[in-house]
Formats: sequence, C-alpha cells, structure tokens
Amino acid sequence: MNSASFLKPRAQFGSDYVRTDRDNEYTVVSRVTRLLQNALDSGDDLAAIRATHANNELWIALAADLASPGNALPDELKAGLISLAMFSIRHGHKVLAENASIDPLIDINMRIMKGLRGEVQE
Repeated sequence: MNSASFLKPRAQFGSDYVRTDRDNEYTVVSRVTRLLQNALDSGDDLAAIRATHANNELWIALAADLASPGNALPDELKAGLISLAMFSIRHGHKVLAENASIDPLIDINMRIMKGLRGEVQE
C-alpha cells in the first residue's frame, strides 16, 4: 500500500470528532431520559415500565463504575453520585410498584446531563 491511499478526505475515514467517555455517558443518559419523557407524555404504562427499567439499569451501571477502584473521580463526588444513584433506583422501584411519578427521575437525569456538559451552577 502506498502513502497516497491515506491522502483521502477525512470524511471517508469518519468524523474529526473523537467521542470522550463523558460524551458517551451524556448520550446514554440522554437516551434514557428521552424514554422517560416520552412515556410520561404518552401516558403509556408499558412504556413507563420499560423506561423506568432502563433508567434503573443505567443507574446500577453508573453506581458500579463509581464504586470501582479505577474510578478517578474525587471521593466526595463519587459518594454524592452513588447516593443519587441509590435514590434514583429506589424511586424507580416506587414507580414500578406504586405508580409514583417519573418526574423526579427525569429531573435527576437532566441535572446529570447539565453536569456532563459543564453547565453546573455553584
């Protein structure tokens, strides 16, 4: 193969943008939040169950990552996020068992998305 084959326009090889872990986390939280919002807007009980289940799975995965020894976030931030995960999971169970509102789950996820975008207010 000669070097000329690598001189193709960048568009042929993919995006100039490299996704970070933070970008990926934002995407996942955004997708789950959209499921929750769509379920709330539609009033569809089955959609609410599926969205709440997806949200619980998300927060379980986030809590596991936060608790892993390789997580480099500051301990105080990890503790706060793990507490938030526990609340979100508990509330998700209430949504499933007691028909509690999905609104708090959406609010938490929206705040996390703002934090991931760097829009945190002091």
